[in-house]
Parts: sequence; structure tokens; C-alpha cells
Amino acid sequence: MVRCKFVCSYKDGNNLHMSPVYTGSEENKQFFAATPGGNFDLYCVNEHAMAQFEHGKEYYIDITPAEGQ
Repeated sequence: MVRCKFVCSYKDGNNLHMSPVYTGSEENKQFFAATPGGNFDLYCVNEHAMAQFEHGKEYYIDITPAEGQ
């Protein structure tokens, strides 16, 4: 598993854009050292799911292999 820490940069309708954290805490500095760049963009038709994301709030993104695929 790989764990990343991203901040919600903006929401636009059903589009979500997140970018890696880089300041704000010692933890963020450690994540930035391991994940210095990139983006996470999501188009989501589930309004309930989109409502859970807030501009400026930080989120962990865990990446695990899809076993058996």
C-alpha cells in the first residue's frame, strides 16, 4: 500500500481536483518529501460522495493493488 496526502484544491460541479500537501505541519513536510508533485482528479456522479469533500481540507489517499484482477 502507498499512502499519499492531498488537499482539495477545488470542486467544480462533479469535478474534484486535489494536489499533494507541502506545508502546514511536520507530517505534511514528510509527505511532500515522498510525493513532491502530481494531481488527483476525479469526476464523480455521486452527489453524496462529492459532498464529503471540502475545499482546503486535507485527505489521505491510499493506493493498494486490486488483487485477483
